[in-house]
Amino acid sequence: MTLPSNVELRTRDLAHVWHPCTQMKDHEQYLPLLPLRRGLGIWLEDYAGKRYLDAISSWWVNLFGHANPRINAAVTAQLNTLPHVMFAGITHEPALRLAEELTALAPPGLTRCFFADSGSAAIEIAVKMSFHAWQNRGQARKTRFVTLANSYHGETLGALAVGNVELYKAIYRPLLMDVITVPSPDAYMRATDESDAACAARAFAALDVVLATQADEIAAVIIEPLVQCAGGMRMYNSLYLKLVREACSRYGVHLIADEIAVGFGRTGTMFACEQAAITPDFLCLSKGLTAGYMPMSVVLTGEEIYAAFYDDYSKLNAFLHSHSYAGNPLACAAALASLAIFREDNILVVNRTLAAHLQDTVTAAFAQHPQVSQVRHCGMISAVEFVQDKISREPYPWRERRHLAIHRYALEHGVLLRPLGNVIYFMPPYVITPQEIDQMVSVARAGLDHVANLGPVVA
Repeated sequence: MTLPSNVELRTRDLAHVWHPCTQMKDHEQYLPLLPLRRGLGIWLEDYAGKRYLDAISSWWVNLFGHANPRINAAVTAQLNTLPHVMFAGITHEPALRLAEELTALAPPGLTRCFFADSGSAAIEIAVKMSFHAWQNRGQARKTRFVTLANSYHGETLGALAVGNVELYKAIYRPLLMDVITVPSPDAYMRATDESDAACAARAFAALDVVLATQADEIAAVIIEPLVQCAGGMRMYNSLYLKLVREACSRYGVHLIADEIAVGFGRTGTMFACEQAAITPDFLCLSKGLTAGYMPMSVVLTGEEIYAAFYDDYSKLNAFLHSHSYAGNPLACAAALASLAIFREDNILVVNRTLAAHLQDTVTAAFAQHPQVSQVRHCGMISAVEFVQDKISREPYPWRERRHLAIHRYALEHGVLLRPLGNVIYFMPPYVITPQEIDQMVSVARAGLDHVANLGPVVA
């Protein structure tokens, strides 16, 4: 069979498809679509046979490589028995096993799993569940949510409301509930000679004032533990998690931990909350949950929240939220296979060496670059903030879209990068080798050099 060409597929696509997070006009000329035929390990291949190193785990989901044989086998076996069945009033072993394994791995006290199909859906569930739990307990005034500046929690309306990245949120503001926004503990914003921990404590002080004065109307605080990913891979000290957990308990407010991007080993521990030894009231997981195989999410919570909904039918206290593909057996099979790889291959320990190499390589390549203001790391995440002026940290004007020039340069040289504005980041699958890390970082460094030498406007 003759394969279609890259050009043919691009043409057919532009006639019918609308891609996410994209100005489609760009794909007509400046940013041609990348047609992919297959993936294997950390590599993707187009219809001309050119390969691309997946440096970002295909939007942070692919943990153990494309077409991983162990996950393939698990999904195939499940496909031959029970591909899907509704989850209302029905159960099956894959979902039961996954719930048992997740609650055993999660911070202590998270004993209940509510399944859904995307990260945004998980956030919606946690927000609704928090609000509804307070209503069921007769605390009708607790209707508001506290979020961090520069946070991102998804793009459905409830998730968008509790986020704070203006690029995504501004146009939809009239449709969104009003939230309370407090300063981020982002260590990039620390004062001169201020430590990361002191910066976190200073940010917490502002949150503490809000909770002390408004706790009677606040349902929950929502945070991305350790890394604000879509907000430019900004990172902060784990002290903040500890202080927020203590304050939420003190003032009677729920804590929602959005670990959709940072869960499953990405920060160096299975869950980022472990690094502060805290248990949130709600833990939202997705992305790496199925290792990039199937759409799935889950919200973990504890018996206290569960009890707020447990009652006689006539009380009408049940949590009436549903997804057609909740608990999908194929997704559960992929997730269970992924967790087995973590366990059998001792991934968290192996990743320490891999993360150290990633961090050393990125630091050596970028730390002294004249257009880099900061290099930062957290486990298997490294980020490079590039700027117009290193001393003042003045960024390049956003209209110049230099990040897209880096993206194009990297593709031309066989690496899939997708910088977030003026931030190049690396979030590779855990099966990457040290040599492939070197290749990935080398191309990114050359891409930054290329962009830094361009004229004032690149797109």
